[in-house]
Amino acid sequence: MPRIIMGIQILHRNDEAVQVQKLLSEYGCFIKTRLGLHNAADDRTFCSDAGLVIIEFISDAEVEVKELIEKLKKFGSISVRTMEF
Repeated sequence: MPRIIMGIQILHRNDEAVQVQKLLSEYGCFIKTRLGLHNAADDRTFCSDAGLVIIEFISDAEVEVKELIEKLKKFGSISVRTMEF
């Protein structure tokens, strides 16, 4: 069983973050680790519209990963990459 890591780049975080979060919650039982990254200034003057989400899935979740990828592809400004170990 491969260990699957997924990277999701969101270019319009302000417009699509809520829908992406909702979708990730649907697959929450298959997500082992989730990390969200975006650029922000310490003085609160800047918060990037782009973001990156890194996800580690539980073992034996290949079917769910494929489903999630297909659903994420429907968003216009999102790119998805996966790695298997």
